[in-house]
Amino acid sequence: MPRISAERFRPGLPIDPDDIPRLPEGGEIHALGGGLPLARIFQFPQDFPGYHPMSKGMAHHMLSPVRPALSPELMIRAYAAGIFPMSDGADHAGIFWVDPQRRGIFPLDAFHVSRSLKRRIAQGGFTITVNRDFPGVITACADRSETWINADIKATYLSLHAQGFAHSVEVWMDGALAGGVFGVVLGAAYFGESMFSRRTDGSKIALAHLVARLRMGGFQLFDTQFTTEHLESLGAVEIPRAEYRRRLQLAVTSHADFFALDRAEDSGMGAL
Repeated sequence: MPRISAERFRPGLPIDPDDIPRLPEGGEIHALGGGLPLARIFQFPQDFPGYHPMSKGMAHHMLSPVRPALSPELMIRAYAAGIFPMSDGADHAGIFWVDPQRRGIFPLDAFHVSRSLKRRIAQGGFTITVNRDFPGVITACADRSETWINADIKATYLSLHAQGFAHSVEVWMDGALAGGVFGVVLGAAYFGESMFSRRTDGSKIALAHLVARLRMGGFQLFDTQFTTEHLESLGAVEIPRAEYRRRLQLAVTSHADFFALDRAEDSGMGAL
């Protein structure tokens, strides 16, 4: 299988179709609960993306070989293949890959900004930044009673951010972080991971800015993984797995620019 690495690929640049990994056969279908769609589950590291129990890094202790670490390379391979990682909680070490039978996306031309949100944005009183406090955003997203972000997943997103593959949008009010969203970029696909609010409309303002940024940058796919009533009220929809994979391949093999909006603002073309 071709090797995908953060050294070879750059965010916003197309991925060669031959470098997109294929999912393994099998995987058990599970009901994830909470109104989420059925999903095929692959175990890490046995099922994907390649498991070598006698690799040099594991053979030093044959009775209890160490588990290979979740890495930026593995994460990139997973997103390119159409799956994403989850855990059962912040204190759970186990990780599994999720392949929903129906996938949540935001059609970028159908994002709905309500009248109340338009009024709130027009009122101002907030500052929007990008990548100013990625660790703060992911920490806030994981700071809830039920979370899928454990220590390994968090550390891998921080590494992806350091390499330029993961980005955050922050909303600040009165000098404090009031809301935000973070995700991963591959080609013209943005994989939205999580968002949070500490002040009213904090996450909605961040999301509205993110959508404007993706539109300006020529993105083709905004993946939300699942949908919720809240996301659906903003325009998110579910599509079948096969349609998602078709759109995914088109997006990750296309070019987009996450920072096009910044250059437009520098030239006098504002957005939000």
